[in-house]
Amino acid sequence: MHKKIKARRAVEKPHIKKDDQVVILSGDDKGKKGRVLSVNPEKGVAIVEGINFVKRHTRPSKNVGKGGIVEKEGPIALGRIGLLTPDGSKLTRARFVKQGDEKNRICVTTNEPLGRK
Repeated sequence: MHKKIKARRAVEKPHIKKDDQVVILSGDDKGKKGRVLSVNPEKGVAIVEGINFVKRHTRPSKNVGKGGIVEKEGPIALGRIGLLTPDGSKLTRARFVKQGDEKNRICVTTNEPLGRK
């Protein structure tokens, strides 16, 4: 039987999306920068490339190959992640701007568009 997710961890509208450049604000990886691989708003976590490595013991299979101890990125709480400007120099926040029928995210400090290019 699955556990119910605690409501306090869920995020209704995450400020970070896939492929954003972010910096870690607290913890062992504080100050490191990386790209967001995935976001899970129900759990309030994201997976960032090269951050928070965890070790998993895997059995040999066709997908994994030999098996053994595999290191991969683990989830990190959204509250511990800060969004970076498009050039990756400073911390910023995202603002939503409606242009016609489209709703775009822009950087608060530089007014440049955020997201996929």
